[in-house]
Amino acid sequence: MPPSVEDHRRLLCAWQLAVLRFAVTRSESDRGNVAALAAELDRLGGRRSGEDSLHFFRRTSHLCAAICGQRQDAEVTLDCFCKQIEEPRLQLAFAAAVGLARSKPARSKPQPRRDPNLFRGLTARPPAPL
Repeated sequence: MPPSVEDHRRLLCAWQLAVLRFAVTRSESDRGNVAALAAELDRLGGRRSGEDSLHFFRRTSHLCAAICGQRQDAEVTLDCFCKQIEEPRLQLAFAAAVGLARSKPARSKPQPRRDPNLFRGLTARPPAPL
């Protein structure tokens, strides 16, 4: 059975979380996890044979080198990746982990406005005894 869009979205989120984890720990095992998830994402996006699959996520996993400061364009690379993260909390966490100055992103859902007439007509309760 082919994977659904939701499966792809979950795997993409797992990859982004793996990148965040690597940004925090900088351990080789976490770098390997980023690479493994990137390979899986590429495999799902292309043909099933190893050589014919896409290499988008494996190429963009050069984020690990940018996180470690091994690239001249590290700040641009990290900023670009951060802007592509759709989840606001994950975006803020990643920006903090790599030291990017980010303004707080817009809320994902607008807050409903409270109706000023909500409690009109109700009698006030007496204060509770202490």
